Parts: sequence; C-alpha cells; structure tokens
Amino acid sequence: MGDESTLSMEEKIRDSIVNFVKNSSANRMFHLDGSPFYEDPLVGFADGRDPLFEQFKEIIGDYHYTPREVMETAVQAGDDVPNQDLDKISVISYILPVTAKTRKSNRSQRHHPSLQWAHQRNCGERFNDAVRDHVAMEVREMGYLAVAPMRADYFKYIMEEGPGGDVSSNWSERHAAYVAGLGTFSLNDGFITSKGIAMRCGNIVTNMPLQPSDRPYPDHYHNCLYYREGTCKICIKRCPVGAITEAGHDKQKCRWYLVDYLGPMLTSRYNCDWTTGCGLCQTAVPCEQSIPPSQKT
Repeated sequence: MGDESTLSMEEKIRDSIVNFVKNSSANRMFHLDGSPFYEDPLVGFADGRDPLFEQFKEIIGDYHYTPREVMETAVQAGDDVPNQDLDKISVISYILPVTAKTRKSNRSQRHHPSLQWAHQRNCGERFNDAVRDHVAMEVREMGYLAVAPMRADYFKYIMEEGPGGDVSSNWSERHAAYVAGLGTFSLNDGFITSKGIAMRCGNIVTNMPLQPSDRPYPDHYHNCLYYREGTCKICIKRCPVGAITEAGHDKQKCRWYLVDYLGPMLTSRYNCDWTTGCGLCQTAVPCEQSIPPSQKT
C-alpha cells in the first residue's frame, strides 16, 4: 500500500475492504473457537452502464434492478443524500473466501454441513452485512451516494409460479461480481473465483467514478470444468439429494433440503437457522479453493 494521499479511489476502496475483513472482531466464529469466517477478500469494480446489467432483465427477470435503478430509487427515497449526480454509476464487488480450516471440516461430510460450515454460512452472513454497511458508509463519507442492494427495503426473493417454478431475486450479487471480473458461474449454480467456489460475496452500487476491472475469461462458465471441457461433475456426486445434474441446479429440490430437512435439524443441533446451506458441492471439489486446471490428458 502506498501513501494514503497518492492512492486511487479504487485502491482506497480495496484497502478499506481488505483491512475491515482482516481486523474486524465480527469476522470471528464467536460461538465456536474464535477463528475467522473469511480469508482476505477479492475486490473488483464494474461500470454500472455495462450492457450486461440490462441483459440480466432477460436472463433473470424484468424485475431485476439495474445499477441505475438502484441509484434512482435511493435518490427518490430522500433529499439528504450526497452527490445525486447519476452520470457515472459503478458497482463495487467483493468476494469473501471461506477459510481453509472451515473448508477442510466440510470435506468429509456427506449429508449435512460441518458445525464450522453451518456457522460460517449463518453467522458469517451477518458479518457480510457488516462489510456491506462498512463499504457503503466509507463511500458516503467520501461524498458519494452508496447503496447495498441486499440491505435495501425493496430487496426480495421471487418465486416463479407453477410447478417447477424457480427462485430468483431482484438483485444478484454473483451476477454483479461476474461483470466486475471476479469469476464465472458453475454447474452447481455457484460462482468460481480465483480463490475458489467456497465463498460469499457482496456489492455496493455508487455514483463514485471507478475504473472497471478486466473480465479475464471468454464466457460466463469458463472457470467450471464441466462447461469448459466436459469433465469433472464431482459436484453432482456431492449433492445428497440429487439437486445437481448435467442439466444444472434444481433450486426447488435444493431449497426443500435446506429449509425442510436441514433447517429443523440444524436449529436444534448447531444453533443455526434455516439460512444455513450445506456447502457440500463447494467442498471436496476441484474448484473449492481455486480455478481448477484441466483434467484432460
């Protein structure tokens, strides 16, 4: 890190996120051994006017917000927001990699998550909210408007009608992370970054002018071995309820397992609620901690 006065805005934001994750007492498994939830984060930036954000209205649904809609909604909500100029809109995106210790604890599991993974997914997401709030506050103190869509009153999950209806939301942090060059999607519907698929992510939308990060991959599935070369498929074997196939991820079957089966069990056994995911398809897989090399010989 250089002198604070010589750092670019991108460097200041990146340093702020890295330092907060590294030093915050909230990044600790306070119910267990006090070890961190997450390792040093990755940070990227996207142009809020990138055409991909408009495409998400077709890919995800017309209810999905664009960054400009996020900004416009924030401005309409109150007159006391700083710098209402919306000519430049950026998205700050970060990745919180799950620690090696927690990943290791989950590799041997077959039917439900380890205690460490359950607390990372449940209590660790509360820390992720703290990261979102911290970044938004830092940007506002620099004189710009900042909104964490996942923390907004209008954020919601949408269940499509009819049998087999899918579950989506009006803002996707993984899709924004893709635009920001932080990774690509996978067969199990996860997001594979340079630090692997075992991670959580977050976004802040702002009118701060930030330089977009490069997208170092040719397509949105490139980091997944199945889509890249037709190999692997280990996540299919890892799923205890068959929610992952070569056709992709069955969100309804996965949600039934997490909410109806795991929820009641883990509430009593691990003192976690139903938001705890099992993480089985994110551990003991080639993409667990990095972008996997080719399996073809």
